[in-house]
Formats: sequence, structure tokens, C-alpha cells
Amino acid sequence: MRPVPNWAVATAAAAPVLLVAGWTVAEARQPVGYDPVRDTISELAGQDATDAWIMVVALVLLGCCYLSVAAVLHAAGLPSRFLLAIGGVATIALVAFPRPPVGGSLSHGVAATVAVLALVLWPAGSALRLPSGHHTRPEPPWAFRRAVGLSATLVLLALFGWCAFEVTSGSRTGLAERVTAVAVSLWPLLAVLSARRAHLAWSTGGTVRVGPDLPTIGVVPPDPLGPPDGPAPGRRDRLP
Repeated sequence: MRPVPNWAVATAAAAPVLLVAGWTVAEARQPVGYDPVRDTISELAGQDATDAWIMVVALVLLGCCYLSVAAVLHAAGLPSRFLLAIGGVATIALVAFPRPPVGGSLSHGVAATVAVLALVLWPAGSALRLPSGHHTRPEPPWAFRRAVGLSATLVLLALFGWCAFEVTSGSRTGLAERVTAVAVSLWPLLAVLSARRAHLAWSTGGTVRVGPDLPTIGVVPPDPLGPPDGPAPGRRDRLP
């Protein structure tokens, strides 16, 4: 099991902070008519937004956070990491296709849909793990267990459905989008903390204490089910 670097924990923790701080500062720069409950986050980075660069920078950094976590979170497995990376790329692509002042944008809508769906589905990628070829394998971190990953995806899918409903026939699109975005950004942090805790437990359990003055790192306990160790070649046991 590979360790989770400290910078990955900091990066995952920065994702929701960047998201909330970005839209909070950007909202304060908008005209009086902007309503965060009704209006979307994309409007803060749109072509007619005041100081759109604030939300643009926040979205770019958010996508980079997702990409960085996907690069080092080996415990998640390739399917989950691939979906998380797709979500990061699509999040960055949102700023390349800003929302126009009037009407919608197909390219922006496609990028937003891909980003949300990838980030919603990536927890369930743990259910797509391929068999390792061994009869027994250690239990994965709790965030990547099949039941947990599928449950997280179901909750995020429900939030995504709420967003879709508000976009088509509701009046709280901004609120639904913000709740979903925060929930999506928190799961990478929980996953990183889960993998880090599992690695610490694994590394601690893989050592054995052989004496008060001897190092214990890397000492592997003998297999109690294996054959007993015989005398070394060329050595004779001495009688007392």
C-alpha cells in the first residue's frame, strides 16, 4: 500500500475552501440583482460578470486539486482515479467556455455536465476493481469499499437530480448547485483521509518489536504456519 503524501491531504482540503471562498468573494463584486439562491456559479465566471477572473481562478485551482488527488490516490483504483481526473479536466474546461450574457452555451453545458457526472460517479469506481489474482487481499480503506462508494454515489446522484430539476423547472438553481458542488468537493478529502489512515494502520501493523534497543522498522514477524527454521548450513549445535 502506497503512502499518501502530506501535500495531497492539503490539496484535497483546499478544494472546498477554494470553491466556497471563490463564489463568496465573486458574489460580493456582482450588482445588487445577483441572487445566489437563484443564479448559478457559472454566472460568476460568465462573460458579463464583474471581476469574472475571481471565479475563473477558483475553478482552475479546483480542477487542479482534483487532478492532483487523482494522480496520487492509488488506493482508489484506476476507474475511480480516471473519473476524478476527468472531473478535474472538465472543471478547468468550464472557464474556456464561459456562459454568454444572453441564452445558454452548448459547450459550457457539456463541460458542466461531464464535470458533475464524473465527480458524482467516481466514488462508485471502487465497485469496478478488477480481481488482483490472489485468493486473499487486504480490505481496502473504508472510502473505497464497494458499499460505501456506491452509497456515496447514490447520495451525489440525488443532489445532481435536484440540480437538474431546479434548472428545468425550479427557482433555486443556485442553491442546488452550491450544495451539490460542496458535497462533491468534500468526498476527495474524505477519501484521502481514509487512504492515509489505512496506510498508517498497515505500516504500523507490519512491524514487530524485537528488543528495547533495536529498530523495529522493516522487521517482519515469522510465519507461524510456515516450516520451522533449521540450523544454518555449516554450523553445528553445541551441547551444553
